[in-house]
Amino acid sequence: MRDMGVRHVFGVPSGGWVDYMEAMRVTDGIDFVLTTHEGTAAIMADVCGRLNGAPGVCFGTFGPGATNLSTGVGGALLDRSPLIALTDEMQAAMRGRVTQMGIDHQALFAPITKKTTRLEPDKVREILFDAAAVALSGRPGSVHVGLPVGMSAEYSSPHNDLPLPQPSDVSDSPVAAIKQMQATLQAARRPVLALGLGAVRAGVGDEISRFAEEHLIPVVITPMAKGMIAEDHPCYAGVLFHALSDEVGKTHQQSDLVILVGYDPVEFNVESWAPNVSVINIDDQPLDVDRSAYPDVIEVTGSILSSVAALCATEMAEKDWDVEALKARRQAMFERLKGVDEFGPCAVLDILREVLPEDGIMTCDVGAHTHLIGQKWPTPAPGRQIMTNGWSTMGFGIPAAIAAKLCRPDVDVCAVVGDGGFLMSAGELATAARLGLPIVIIVITDNDLALIRIKQEKKQNPIYGTPVRATGTIGGNNIFGVPVLTASERDGFRLALKKAFAAGGPVVVEAVVSSREYDELVLKKDKPH
Repeated sequence: MRDMGVRHVFGVPSGGWVDYMEAMRVTDGIDFVLTTHEGTAAIMADVCGRLNGAPGVCFGTFGPGATNLSTGVGGALLDRSPLIALTDEMQAAMRGRVTQMGIDHQALFAPITKKTTRLEPDKVREILFDAAAVALSGRPGSVHVGLPVGMSAEYSSPHNDLPLPQPSDVSDSPVAAIKQMQATLQAARRPVLALGLGAVRAGVGDEISRFAEEHLIPVVITPMAKGMIAEDHPCYAGVLFHALSDEVGKTHQQSDLVILVGYDPVEFNVESWAPNVSVINIDDQPLDVDRSAYPDVIEVTGSILSSVAALCATEMAEKDWDVEALKARRQAMFERLKGVDEFGPCAVLDILREVLPEDGIMTCDVGAHTHLIGQKWPTPAPGRQIMTNGWSTMGFGIPAAIAAKLCRPDVDVCAVVGDGGFLMSAGELATAARLGLPIVIIVITDNDLALIRIKQEKKQNPIYGTPVRATGTIGGNNIFGVPVLTASERDGFRLALKKAFAAGGPVVVEAVVSSREYDELVLKKDKPH
């Protein structure tokens, strides 16, 4: 694993894991990180996979260790992060027998991984390198490798002649598809570009930004593609699916051609936002879309990089977009995203953006605040805002920040979490404190599961099961050895943030706000129905 580029393995140990821990202890360049829960261990591995380019690695024991781990393993699959999940596994004689903690780990992990297998003594390097190659190839994801109990005491041939795994090259798109794409684009009067996770992996942000500006074509992005195009770019039209997405829809609903670049429907199905017009799909995989609603899909399937080069080489006349109207819509949307409360969720994010350096990393949890972040948070480059949107598990923000700091020790790292998501992974504050990691956890305390409460009220249902607590804060000025600073107004919050970022270890900054500011900003329809 060290040879693959793995630097940390996250998990909760078992008796069967002791030999492997000892091997890591005496091996330079790789460390075992004890976490408080296997699910958050897998989230940490997911984020390491995103930032380092090598698969993240996590471990869980039999039964409950494996099922706990599965939450983050499924996240890596649907958030497209390369990850290898290791678990204890029964020896051959006990598979299928009734025994303590005994379940079929191969069956458990099959639907939430790209591949599941088990280690064999004479194929250690071969199996692990294959796992890495599968995890990294195509749309990255998770692979599970079972470690049969007792195998750590067996001898293995090193197989040092096996090469390190490399992502397989993707061939160029067929010439006919390229020509059809260019002809269709030339004929369109109001095309719109949509960037997704595949565009991030291909690194085509600069090319698309220049192309869009040259031909004045609006660009929309998915939440996890933030940073691909600047928010002040003249053709930037906004983020799909998140806050005020109905305002974004005022642009893309005018289009007569949708050009998808590395668009991954795992974040938001095309049917949920795109007008019923011709679609060009530039990706390394065919588009998953309802073909009865979108019968005219041009598949430009192959290398995204080379296909984008062909796209940008298309010669065409000026298009019919009103760029001034696009600018006015963008400015009006960002103006509304300043919020209405003197100190509400919008102000919290604005002040944090002032304090966090441009090269800093902000992770976030899942909740109403995520919808604000997706639309309003200025993101200078991919990887500087980290969220889960394919899997969308609450509890993601804190372990993601821990992993980001381990991967990028020289930059400031913070997490933004709601008080609901905070409670799901608060135990990892103890991990951050033990590691002495200087990360800042911003908890937006509104005592409300706001997204669900808003949906209840839209149905005119009573508020039920969504208050996190009646009133108050997360409690105390210290949690697991991590200081807690609480603020309920702008100046106090700004001061607390500056103090927290200057500290030598983890600090929680709690912002006490009302959740009502979300009501007019989130859960809007991207497409008229």
